[in-house]
Amino acid sequence: MAGIYIHIPFCKQACHYCNFHFSTSLKLKNDLIKALLIEIELQKDYLDGEKIETLYFGGGTPSLLSADEFNLIVDKIHQYFNLDAEIEFTIEANPDDLSLQKIKTYKNQTAINRFSLGVQSFLQADLEYMNRAHNSQQATDSIKMIQDAGFSNISIDLIYGTPTLSDEDWLINLHKTFQFEIPHISAYALTVEPNTALEHLIKNGKSEVVSDAKSRDQMLLLMNVCDDNDYKQYEVSNFAKDGLFAKHNSNYWLNKKYLGIGPSAHSFNQNSRQWNIANNVKYIKAINEGSIPFEKELLDEKQRYNEYIMIALRTHWGVNLENLRETYGFQQFKSFCSEIEKYQLEGKITISGDQVLLTQSGILEADRIASDLFLV
Repeated sequence: MAGIYIHIPFCKQACHYCNFHFSTSLKLKNDLIKALLIEIELQKDYLDGEKIETLYFGGGTPSLLSADEFNLIVDKIHQYFNLDAEIEFTIEANPDDLSLQKIKTYKNQTAINRFSLGVQSFLQADLEYMNRAHNSQQATDSIKMIQDAGFSNISIDLIYGTPTLSDEDWLINLHKTFQFEIPHISAYALTVEPNTALEHLIKNGKSEVVSDAKSRDQMLLLMNVCDDNDYKQYEVSNFAKDGLFAKHNSNYWLNKKYLGIGPSAHSFNQNSRQWNIANNVKYIKAINEGSIPFEKELLDEKQRYNEYIMIALRTHWGVNLENLRETYGFQQFKSFCSEIEKYQLEGKITISGDQVLLTQSGILEADRIASDLFLV
């Protein structure tokens, strides 16, 4: 089983923290959609005929597309790929793009069965700080409309660690999420990415420096409160009720193949990674000339090992010792077991059967621990 990701690189306005590829101009939208259709055909053999179990429209803002535009793209995918009858079909959406009529049209005229909603916060001060296009009322109204239209498989994104967010406000965001009975939460610490508006504002003294200590404390709050409300932390930033893990994202973490379509989209076939150019004009021009503008990286054994350690440790599946031994050999297995002993003694790693898992305190240091275990 494999997945397909479609990147829709358009947004109404730029959020201060965002470093994803997008454009705030929609003038190339029709040309971009035509190019997506061509790339789907050009990439028809990339997944070697594997059945597609997940389809994910991300961005950018896929909810800027109409039902007809979604169907045009999905019909083209149907032509060249074998889609599973129980496919998980997710679209990312922003609250300000949605109306009840639009959501009902998606429900009645497309195969969309899962929403990932970019709420980020229910509090107006946070939304203004992040330069989100929606307001706090639209954040709550959009959830109600999605539910009223008959969708139950819903994920919302939340961001913590902003200077405007107190611990008490963070708990308000979380408890409001629980009140809506949202089955899936993706929660991320605010990160100051290079070349973003947020980085510029901080450098020029127009915004507070983001506090790592505050983010750590609010992540700990997140883990404890989600556990109290029966959400499973199945990946460092992802929490879900039983049976409602995101299949598409889980496949990334389980090392399954995926194909990315569109500018800046990434693909992985277990032997190599490739990523399309992050430029709408150059992408469209190359595709119309019959070529896919991408860079490619062949993965050697060291890279595959490091990626496995990094990704597996972030999940509740953990590093599987039997798989490690069979895939990378006894010597590497023995070395790994020796290297994790100090983290066991510190209470940051635990072993359950063949699974090596981070404890709660280990999760708070997931990136550092993984990098310490890399082959160099």
